[in-house]
Amino acid sequence: MTGNTIFITGATSGIGRGLAEAFHKLGNQVVIAGRRRALLDEVTAANPGMAAVELNIDDPASIAAAAQHLITEFPALNVLINNAGIMPFDNASAEMDDAQAQRVITTNLLGPIRMTSALIERLKQQPQATVINNTSVLAFVPLATTAVYSATKAALHSYTLSQRFMLRDTGVRVREIAPPWVNTDLIKKGDDPRAMPLDAFIEQTMAVLATDADEALVEGVKAMRDNPGSGEHALVNGFNQALVDNPIPH
Repeated sequence: MTGNTIFITGATSGIGRGLAEAFHKLGNQVVIAGRRRALLDEVTAANPGMAAVELNIDDPASIAAAAQHLITEFPALNVLINNAGIMPFDNASAEMDDAQAQRVITTNLLGPIRMTSALIERLKQQPQATVINNTSVLAFVPLATTAVYSATKAALHSYTLSQRFMLRDTGVRVREIAPPWVNTDLIKKGDDPRAMPLDAFIEQTMAVLATDADEALVEGVKAMRDNPGSGEHALVNGFNQALVDNPIPH
């Protein structure tokens, strides 16, 4: 939890910024990434000593450039937190917006795969290193009105399991954060009482990250993480019907 050099994608707001500031307060060298320089400057100005890199996680060339910058300027880099993601609503019962679907898959799934690939050899060279993939409770119980998003998070969870196994004999540990609905602007920041307050989520997540758990799950996620196998259809249908009856504002 201390003494690390940590790179966090999608860190100009929400969970990414919350994690960046929490790790920064513990004395780590934190490097944040995002598309917009103005927002990066705002976060680093509020947290003296924090650094920033412009990154378009959808663009392989931008990922390669960011990785080269990190390897050159921050040779002690030993933690990668794949946090960047987007969550547009969709309708799997109708014609899908193909461009939107491709962007969600590129950002949420290919982004972490490419970012880790670009840095993995450097991470292997460190005495101890960690990759943290930010998935979602929706990796286990999909939200039907964000079908593609939920599918990308399920895929990233699966990829994380494989990645953890493949790195088992190295010094690189692979961990997963699977947030519940958190009150950020990922969907719409509206202080809905069903959304977990961001500060509480960060506090609880940091507490779990300080343990040896591979999955950093806050208490409210655990029941859905234990998605009951062949009984999942009733769970998924009940979860989604509850949100039909009391919709998420967007």
